[in-house]
Amino acid sequence: MNAQTNAAKTEFSIHPATKLGLVSLTVANLENQIQFYTQALGFKLHWREGNRAGLGAGGADLLLLTEEANLKRYRGVTGLYHFAVLFPNRRELARAVARLSVLKYRNYPTDHIMTKTTYLDDPEGNGIELYCESPEDGTFIIENDDFVTRRADGSWSDGREPLDVEALFSHLKEEDRLDDPLPAETRVGHVHLHVRNVQEAVDFYHGIIGFDVMGNSSSFKAAFISAGGYHHHLGLNAWKGEGAPPPPADAVGLRHFTVELPNQQALDEVVKRIDDAGIPSNKTDNGLLLYDPSQNGVVLKVG
Repeated sequence: MNAQTNAAKTEFSIHPATKLGLVSLTVANLENQIQFYTQALGFKLHWREGNRAGLGAGGADLLLLTEEANLKRYRGVTGLYHFAVLFPNRRELARAVARLSVLKYRNYPTDHIMTKTTYLDDPEGNGIELYCESPEDGTFIIENDDFVTRRADGSWSDGREPLDVEALFSHLKEEDRLDDPLPAETRVGHVHLHVRNVQEAVDFYHGIIGFDVMGNSSSFKAAFISAGGYHHHLGLNAWKGEGAPPPPADAVGLRHFTVELPNQQALDEVVKRIDDAGIPSNKTDNGLLLYDPSQNGVVLKVG
């Protein structure tokens, strides 16, 4: 997937400047989760009121945590696979990975060639990806119903190689402090969802919301969609099984993720398609809330 991919488009596309914003999670222990995100990942605690807290990199909230009682984690359901925190460069990703290393917090550094990343779970099992862009290293595209990664020199990769952590750490400077908070440029880069059926999800996010399809593999049971030619703002997979049910009401995990459009006109165009399709939605303090066919919550707003 890259900007040169011939993305599948409808007669309309969501505004190319659309990005993802805040991710909202339901948590079982707010105190523990705040401690993890601030100490292990470097988030700043922006505010805390009662059973809720907003965290981020000093600007708009990137993460909203809401504590509820008697929650559980369920297996085999739709919901969050991971949300991805995008760092501005390799140096800042190196700082984040080094912090996890010092804390001996389990994570899985991976080289996707066009991105450098590590994967981990928070203490309640919510998947997280930390990454930076590295398009100069190669591309990741769909060919013959499969994902194909090629390095810049043309050689093939499976796109899931172990990351050369020492090479990443070479971007650190002597004055870099591992306990510094997230850099201000940090944002939510993408969200990857478990869905009950990939094509159904594509029909919703592409056919109604208007994201372009950057890749769809039936053999891989996954699709990637985006705005403006980005490799992906949303990943959609059926790895929990075709027809997987939504999580019960007492589940920890995703409440909603946020799609931020650049202006009111762009938002109105999407809302009209939602209304024309007869999809119910509700105006909330955070924006317009609706649910995809797998019952993943989506909030639309002007960013």
